[in-house]
Amino acid sequence: MPETNLSVKLVDYTPNPEKIVADAARVCYADNDEIAELFGTTINSVDDARMIKMLANMGHLSPFEHVKWTYFVQGVSRALTHQLVRHRIASYSQRSQRYVEQKDFDFIIPPTIEKAGMAGRYREMMNTIGGFYEELAKGLEEKLGLTGEARNQDARYVLPNACETKIAVTMNGRELMDVFFNERLCNRAQWEIRAMAREMLEQAYPTAPNIFAFAGPSCCTKGTCYQGKKSCGKAEEVRAYFESLKQKAN
Repeated sequence: MPETNLSVKLVDYTPNPEKIVADAARVCYADNDEIAELFGTTINSVDDARMIKMLANMGHLSPFEHVKWTYFVQGVSRALTHQLVRHRIASYSQRSQRYVEQKDFDFIIPPTIEKAGMAGRYREMMNTIGGFYEELAKGLEEKLGLTGEARNQDARYVLPNACETKIAVTMNGRELMDVFFNERLCNRAQWEIRAMAREMLEQAYPTAPNIFAFAGPSCCTKGTCYQGKKSCGKAEEVRAYFESLKQKAN
């Protein structure tokens, strides 16, 4: 069975997201004459940037909910998506193990297992599980007459968290900036979802640099690590990465 690698693709996002966020905030304060000027075609990026900075600094984040980003992610494990779907203010469409037969399933190998010299045994176990999955599916079909999803939905119980999956993810700007990136870009996040979050930010940043300038773990965005005794102790290294991201995007 094949191993696989992470693939993240930003497939869609709200056009002119920074103007939408800034104008949504202006609705709260504008008089009738000013309202007429909102959500038009004219873009004043300097004023929009000031508004976005003010909103982020004030913690007035609801205007960021008016814009969204959609990704197509492949080459990730079910272990990752179990974490991902905990972010409830989002939309997900994941490849089904019920409707899609998992014969010869792809799988993820954690780097630590490679480093420990146990990758060979790990691959053998994936092959064993794959073989038993096929045995179960065949038995359910031959002995009970089950086919398709009726067969697959019970045979899948033997499948591991290492199974590769594909998922479409849509999040609004507030969820991405203030929640998902804040939590999953932290060095304390699990390695696989952290790698995915970095890819997501690197692709989103050029589409709205003033918004995603406020994205990242708290050691970067707030100047404080909230992990306490569990802190990675590498705040300067983390900040350097995000600075290099901004420079690359600019």
